[in-house]
Amino acid sequence: VTHYRQRLAAMEASEQREDDAIAPGSGEVDEAMGEGDAPVVEDADAEAHSGAMASAIAPVVEDADAPAGEADAEDGPADEAPNEVDSLAEASKDEAQKADVELEVDSADDPRPRVAKGAVGVSEWDATVNVLATATGRLLTAPPEGGFQYMLAGVRTTVGLKSGRYAIEVKVIEELGDFHSARGREPAPKFIVRLGLSLAGSSLLLGDGGSGSVSLDSDGFFAFGKLRKRVSQKFGRHDVVSLIVNLDASSRTANTISLFRNGARVCEPQAIPEQLLGEPLYPHVAYKNATVQVNLGPDFLSPLPFKCTMLAGAASEDVEVGRSAPQQCQVLFPVGLPDTGYFDWVDGFLEEHPDFEEISDRRIAEWAVRSGVPRPRSQGASNDKPALRFGIRSLEDSSVNRVLFHVMPTTRKNFIVPELKANLLSDERKEALLKFGPSEFKKVAMVMIGEPSAEYKDRVQQLLLADKRAKVEANAKKAAMEEERKRIVEERRRRAEEANKPQPEDKEQQNGEEKKDEDMLAAEAKEEGGGDIAVVELSEEERKLWHRSPTLPDVAEDVLSRAFAGFSLPMKSEGFDEVVFAWRGEEEAAKILRDWVYAKKLATRIEDLQPGGGFRESWSAWTATLQGWKTLQAAWKDPTKKKALLERRAERRRAEAEEKGEDVPKDPEIDMEDLDVGAVDDVTDVGNGEPLFANFAYEDWALLSIRYELHLLLHSFRKDVNDEDRPGFAERDLPFYFERYFKKPFVLSNFAVDKLEGLIEHIEEAIVVDKETSFLKTLLPDDAPASVFVKQTEEQRRERQRRSDAGDETAEVKFPRPAEPPSRAAPRSAGSRGPQPPAHPPPFRSQGDRGQGDRGRDRGSYR
Repeated sequence: VTHYRQRLAAMEASEQREDDAIAPGSGEVDEAMGEGDAPVVEDADAEAHSGAMASAIAPVVEDADAPAGEADAEDGPADEAPNEVDSLAEASKDEAQKADVELEVDSADDPRPRVAKGAVGVSEWDATVNVLATATGRLLTAPPEGGFQYMLAGVRTTVGLKSGRYAIEVKVIEELGDFHSARGREPAPKFIVRLGLSLAGSSLLLGDGGSGSVSLDSDGFFAFGKLRKRVSQKFGRHDVVSLIVNLDASSRTANTISLFRNGARVCEPQAIPEQLLGEPLYPHVAYKNATVQVNLGPDFLSPLPFKCTMLAGAASEDVEVGRSAPQQCQVLFPVGLPDTGYFDWVDGFLEEHPDFEEISDRRIAEWAVRSGVPRPRSQGASNDKPALRFGIRSLEDSSVNRVLFHVMPTTRKNFIVPELKANLLSDERKEALLKFGPSEFKKVAMVMIGEPSAEYKDRVQQLLLADKRAKVEANAKKAAMEEERKRIVEERRRRAEEANKPQPEDKEQQNGEEKKDEDMLAAEAKEEGGGDIAVVELSEEERKLWHRSPTLPDVAEDVLSRAFAGFSLPMKSEGFDEVVFAWRGEEEAAKILRDWVYAKKLATRIEDLQPGGGFRESWSAWTATLQGWKTLQAAWKDPTKKKALLERRAERRRAEAEEKGEDVPKDPEIDMEDLDVGAVDDVTDVGNGEPLFANFAYEDWALLSIRYELHLLLHSFRKDVNDEDRPGFAERDLPFYFERYFKKPFVLSNFAVDKLEGLIEHIEEAIVVDKETSFLKTLLPDDAPASVFVKQTEEQRRERQRRSDAGDETAEVKFPRPAEPPSRAAPRSAGSRGPQPPAHPPPFRSQGDRGQGDRGRDRGSYR
């Protein structure tokens, strides 16, 4: 209540809207088109409208100098300059003002039966979701927040007009635009109210550029299709606006609509486009940032200067009652796989079932653009979740979705929710079903998986043919423009050359050459302009296609990689009243889904995979062990440290023998060249104090490290993923997982190879590539001790050494070493070249010892 009082106080304090002093029918076009304005273009619709307008007004104009419609052919379309139609309308206005006679006349008494009481009203279901109706539909508003201040709301009446002359009224109760200030650079929401006529099943967003409606709006514009023309004065808060629809064939203003504000005409009769005639026309109201009162009769809020019947009192012969709201509304959840024609099926379903309202992110983006929000520069992302980059926070933070799901259960409409990824996940399906209540809607899941139906295949063929034809036409147009450009350049060059030639004295010869040139140009123009586009047909391969390839992916790859493993088919136990398998049976669809998920697992990496605790423990232990081995090798190669190592070893063996009461055993004589590496129990002491890795070079340590790292990576991946269908990963994903686990890049060039096969040759005892799955595979068990990898590395080192001794030059392995960090440069000696630092600091001099020159130098140094 407090908020409403504040709004009323603000409205009372605001200034009265100023009327636009534009004469009705003057033909002026608003050059600066605002929010919600459709572009003004030159097309057949504009010309058709001009001709119809002239035919409607001509009977009431006296002494017309020229027939209506000729000015269009001479002066251009009606939306660019005043034409014959505007002149006729202006003349009509002058005559009416002189005679003080209204163009419309009083309605005669009509004895025909009236439409049933209560049959005429504002439709409950033939309205956008954001239409909030109160007072039995007489008061209309929309959510003022959550992004809906930028969205048009539209509603049709329950009856359509076929003939006769009738009126409806709309009173503007509130203008809400002033209450929603834009934040930062966001565009300010705009107030607008539109009244008009529309065909059943056409767009509910009146004046959005569609060809199924005609309208007059609060800014004074007449709109049909892409034509938008200023014909009226503006109206706003507290104004009562009457729309007169004249379909009386005997009237001099037949097939026109007129606008009256507070009982006074503000718009000359505007012709209803011929494309709309012949079908029932439903009175239609659309608004944004407004609260309006809709009056359909029987009494006027603001009387007109002539007698006219309101829509509620229409003769039953003159109207057609539209379809009523269903007894039980449906909410449909289509379920399909990505990139298999999901959204083509949804578009086809909506064309066949216009009584269904789509609720999705792509619908919100389309709704915002058709409501006047500037189109985002890039849609991006995916078809399922388009990037809503409008520069308006409330349209980008899912506020519209939240409000929609609160409003939908209160409406009597059928909905379709084409959320591809969400409808394949059980938890998200259950969450969405809870928003529709237990009994208000019949909840249906429609599964489209497998080979499509014949009807869908036919639709795909038509879409493919249309796409191919559009591409051919675009290429032909581009080629024609290029040929025309070349022709113009060549013609200019030829004329320049002729201008520089001496003119022939013989006039007949000159005329003959000019005629020859003209004939040649005409032949060239005929040849260029007479080319027809070849007949476009689908190839054999295209005729076999079941689906179109989408321009954007249906689901973004990173989103799909995180979600597809949980995809499942809907079940009644989740809360559905019915599960329909539209293309193939349940068993076949389930098998197709399982196979698709399995194939996707083999081909998709897990973007959000994180190393588990087991990996971190094993990696820390390995790092410490490896560092200890390298330290031991360095000590063994240092004679002084080696002697100390052997002494400590002897002391340890003596203590162990005394403890057991035995003699100290002698070290066995070991030939390191003939040593059985596999039989060594302790890799740090083969039996004589020498470690097994005593002769390891840089390359051996590198191979030892990569052996264990890949072994640990593959086992940790299997544990962390915990999915039997994912025992490993492919070669292409190795760099990604290696960096994810070890926090360092995997670089093949560090091992002097270009491909993984070259590295596998060095470590094939531990790691191989599975030929069937192409996955990396470890040959050692998870609990294999670290010493095993040392033994494998030593065996390979000895094998390379034997091959090298036998003269095999390819046996030698040389890896590039990483660059060492630069060390600190030592101070230069006294004998070195270049400036030297002072040997001692300069002697201190007091202020009294300094001369004038010193003080000058000091000041300069200080500065």
